[in-house]
Amino acid sequence: MAGRRPGAAAVRRLPDPRLTGLGGGLFCGLVMLVLGLIDAALFASQTAYGVLFLPVSALTALWVRRGDLLTAPVVVPIAFAVGLVPLVDSDGTGGAAMGMVTGLATQAGWLYGGTLIAGTIALVRRVRMIRRRNARNRPQG
Repeated sequence: MAGRRPGAAAVRRLPDPRLTGLGGGLFCGLVMLVLGLIDAALFASQTAYGVLFLPVSALTALWVRRGDLLTAPVVVPIAFAVGLVPLVDSDGTGGAAMGMVTGLATQAGWLYGGTLIAGTIALVRRVRMIRRRNARNRPQG
């Protein structure tokens, strides 16, 4: 057991799915829609929805496969808007549109935070991938 980190076995047990760009978008969109519906039924709080958005953003960026890393920061804000639909006040089409605009404006901090988390994780993963590839392709000797 020498040379092993104590938490390495626990980390290996965690799920490690690799989603395509479309799969990441569907995952994030569906999870946010379900969270929006649950939040609307239990709390009706856009702040609670925003807090729940942050870990979903991180998971989306962590679970998307390497070739589709750049899609994570794109699909995350779209999923935020999809999940916000059940939380907005709506009286007809115009009321729903105004509710969405108001919801997106008042929750912009959570939206930007989640997008920043997804973008940062994707960027770090991309830089690590490029460094590994360059180290592997570097001539030995």
